[in-house]
Amino acid sequence: MRIILLGPPGAGKGTQAVQIAETAGIPHISTGDILRANVKAGTELGQRAKGYMDAGDLVPDEVIIGMVGDRLDEDDAKAGFLFDGFPRTVPQAEALERLLAERQEPLDVVLRLAVPQDEVVRRLTGRRTCAGCGRIFHLVFDPPAEEGRCDDCGGELTQRDDDTEDVVLNRLEVYRTQTEPLENFYWERGLLRDVEAVGDVEEVQERIQAILRNFR
Repeated sequence: MRIILLGPPGAGKGTQAVQIAETAGIPHISTGDILRANVKAGTELGQRAKGYMDAGDLVPDEVIIGMVGDRLDEDDAKAGFLFDGFPRTVPQAEALERLLAERQEPLDVVLRLAVPQDEVVRRLTGRRTCAGCGRIFHLVFDPPAEEGRCDDCGGELTQRDDDTEDVVLNRLEVYRTQTEPLENFYWERGLLRDVEAVGDVEEVQERIQAILRNFR
């Protein structure tokens, strides 16, 4: 299985990606992890990337794609892969398409986790972090026993600056602007499938597996 997982912040991509990868027996690949691993290992691509990062510049797509190609050469990716949060732009999608065509390993499906905006806002603005031990709570899904206090250490629970409603709405608008062209790119190729991502984790995963069964 060769899969891409798309979805806005708060859609649950990370949680669902782990389960998809385990069920399919394929690696869950994050370009951020690939980038950090190459920089740490001092590979040629990692050294090039570090030069851009140290200068405060974005790492060019061709460097990222080169790292992706190297990652797909590893043994655990022989049976497929799951990309989470990559590609992010149409040029990246085009470069990935060319890479996979050269390898004769076309994508099977692109899953888009669909969540209403008000649900995403509720999920992200309800997050609270303990100032003492760092444990994360959620006012709706995992509330503390005592309001405003951590169950583990009694520390004060605070809201991160990037979890306020104004910031969340801005993040969603940025995501929409960046990803709509990408979604259209995969829709035109007949690869895009929507997954209703409202409900508990198991319900959403079953909807995903129902789609994936058509590609096995």
